[in-house]
Amino acid sequence: MMSGFPSDLEIARAARIRPIPEIAAAAGINADAVELYGRFKAKIDPARLDAPPPAGKVVLVSAMSPTPAGEGKSTTTVGLADSLARAGHKVMIALREPSLGPVLGMKGGATGGGLSQVLPMDEINLHFTGDFHAITSANNALMALVDNHIYQGNALNIDPRRMTFKRVLDMNDRALREVVIGLGGPSQGVPRQDGFDITVASEIMAIFCLASDLADLRGRLGRITFGYSYDRAPVTVADLGVQGALTLLLKEAIKPNLVQTIAGTPALVHGGPFANIAHGCNSLIATQTARRLADIVVTEAGFGADLGAEKFMDIKARTAGLAPSAVVVVATVRALKMQGGMAKDQLTRLDLAALEAGVPNLRRHLRNVEKFGVTPIVAINKFGLDSQEELDWLLAWCAAEGVHAAVADVWGRGGGGDGGDELAALVARVVAGPNSFRHLYPLELSVEDKIRTIVQEIYGADGVDFSVPALKRLADIERNGWSGLPVCMAKTQYSFTDDASRLGAPKGFTIHVRDLLPKTGAGFIVALTGAVMTMPGLPAVPAALRMDVDDAGNPVGLT
Repeated sequence: MMSGFPSDLEIARAARIRPIPEIAAAAGINADAVELYGRFKAKIDPARLDAPPPAGKVVLVSAMSPTPAGEGKSTTTVGLADSLARAGHKVMIALREPSLGPVLGMKGGATGGGLSQVLPMDEINLHFTGDFHAITSANNALMALVDNHIYQGNALNIDPRRMTFKRVLDMNDRALREVVIGLGGPSQGVPRQDGFDITVASEIMAIFCLASDLADLRGRLGRITFGYSYDRAPVTVADLGVQGALTLLLKEAIKPNLVQTIAGTPALVHGGPFANIAHGCNSLIATQTARRLADIVVTEAGFGADLGAEKFMDIKARTAGLAPSAVVVVATVRALKMQGGMAKDQLTRLDLAALEAGVPNLRRHLRNVEKFGVTPIVAINKFGLDSQEELDWLLAWCAAEGVHAAVADVWGRGGGGDGGDELAALVARVVAGPNSFRHLYPLELSVEDKIRTIVQEIYGADGVDFSVPALKRLADIERNGWSGLPVCMAKTQYSFTDDASRLGAPKGFTIHVRDLLPKTGAGFIVALTGAVMTMPGLPAVPAALRMDVDDAGNPVGLT
């Protein structure tokens, strides 16, 4: 936030928000497909939607490697969509839902910022329509049913020591990473070491975001492998016979949520897997629904292009059979200078040398996007204290690299203003051009070779080192016939390496895979690298400390 400028929450509260039936009607959504959640939110039932099959073109918004200086990917996504709509295109946004862990922790909200926000920002950032609670309930119901099955005689011969599925909570809570359950005697169950993941890392979240419809959701839930028997055979939800119950818990949540931007652009906000520990994309159902309603769908994938964008290309796009028409890579002068070694408290100082030292990070992300056969476009998200000299230098660098680029001032001049017009014009031109999209690797490669391809081609690593447990898991994957699945890398978002402190575009490193987790319902193999955690912790000064409500019940301190 710039000094003297209202906060994101103040801007959101001052905005004129239209009743959601008006937004639905303007988007071409027939009334009987709209299920209201108050005045400004609704769920859309795709089965009742009176619209053609998906045909809209997809623009993926990604970014350089994130830094504490901030990049503004969601802000750029919203501002770009508003600017495309301003230019006369029929546009819809497809975004992920925020997780309470980051909202109350370090990141804050995930609805954009300034004049480029989706509304109602406070409700979206908190409980929204209850989707995450439904996913948490389905996940934990499964584990309650599993432990009850073991207690009631264990007809499936489940080995409690080889459980691979965990309970979840939509909160950053490091105390729950490792727990012991079942204490208190025989009537309390079988004691065992266990742990919690954050809800966004749950396989059920991934399934929720990759299912094409209710029947596919049920089938994927049934294919979840939650553990192994005493003779080391996989045991699935279908073996337990509870996929129907889990589907029942999710039948309303699976419908996409309709909201709006400050400028009135329709947005589907649905699903929310993290990109550092999961696949980082909003629900496939929401994206495909948007493609039925709009000519251009602007969506995003989490963190840098090495994580969310790669997973969008190799997991989501492969599952959906879609090809992105353009990829926007968000960069900021501030973040590039930080990648170049500049301290955060010095970022407002003009320093072309630091900027030059940081652009190799952006270059690697751009070249990686090109490996998928898609044209990258750099969106230089303008901050209020950026110098024109630095902005001009970065534009000239992009031109020398042969890359489309535009400065986007959508935080302060969004909401239907002209701050994103130049970026929108570039995107529209690229979207209308030819496309030669391809995946990074064929599914026929072994899991080991898929991982090696990603770490060498995308991260720039020399190779990969597998721990002894990971090597054993590779053998299990091959034996159980799962080697044809794509790979979902779990890696720090701050670096191309698995060491968060190595910024820029490092060379001469190895990625360390400590374990592999087959997600047979979601349909991918998670590779855990370095010290990445599936249950994050809160920072020393959580964002929750500045949050409250006023005497009228209005939120305070949300960002």
